[in-house]
Amino acid sequence: MPPKDAGKTRQAQIFAIANQKGGVGKTTTAVNLATALAACEMTVLVIDLDPQGNASTGLGIEQQARERDVYHVLLEELAIEEAIVETAIPRLSIIPSNTNLSGAEVELVEAERRAYRLRDALARISDSYDYILIDCPPALGLLTLNALAAATGLLVPLQAEFYALEGLSHLMQTVERVKALYNPELKLAGIAVTMYDKRNNLSDQVADDVRGYFGDLVFKTEIPRNVRVSEAPSFGLPALLYDWRCAGSQAYIKLAAEVLKRDGRKVKLPAGAQ
Repeated sequence: MPPKDAGKTRQAQIFAIANQKGGVGKTTTAVNLATALAACEMTVLVIDLDPQGNASTGLGIEQQARERDVYHVLLEELAIEEAIVETAIPRLSIIPSNTNLSGAEVELVEAERRAYRLRDALARISDSYDYILIDCPPALGLLTLNALAAATGLLVPLQAEFYALEGLSHLMQTVERVKALYNPELKLAGIAVTMYDKRNNLSDQVADDVRGYFGDLVFKTEIPRNVRVSEAPSFGLPALLYDWRCAGSQAYIKLAAEVLKRDGRKVKLPAGAQ
């Protein structure tokens, strides 16, 4: 974990990256946005809150390095500092996940402060990072509730496809309930249109519809469908390390720049960003 900066006055922005619909680029966005923010000289922590552990795999974390994971943090069997694993990417760390996490939903049902376990843990370390990105499972259960209760903002990857707006409306209803019951400070930090295909009129229609409803909350950057981005996880690499120049990698750099600008931070793009 990076040392606390005595001159730092800002707490981390904590983004829950969530969408109850699977296959929308949620983990891809968590991994590559985190990498892009780190490339822009931000200190970043990823929390892999999905029992599938895909974010851990995508950042090259081997199974033997996941014995201390987010499950043990949620069950209060391990201090959060002890679960942090450094990645090969400068300024980027992760709290990994493995299949143990699938039991947490049941084990936490009767637990005290069951919805606040992650928030309580993050309070110990949030001033050590600029951004904390929580990769949520594709379901609105207790794990996602922990993420939303801990977050300062919700970042929604939205696939450019027909049922996108219907799923988004359900998610927004859940967010309003979470704000009322658990986290009144939670806000919609932004919507990122993913798997965008400029050759497909439907992609344009979905993007236009989402912008018509949510306005400037929708990021200008659209994440394209990109073979190199899809290939990268099988090599245990973010797309930005697998192929820096591909369209998908450059889109995530632009998305990171938008996030930083919205947050009022100075944007220092890495060399080679287009």
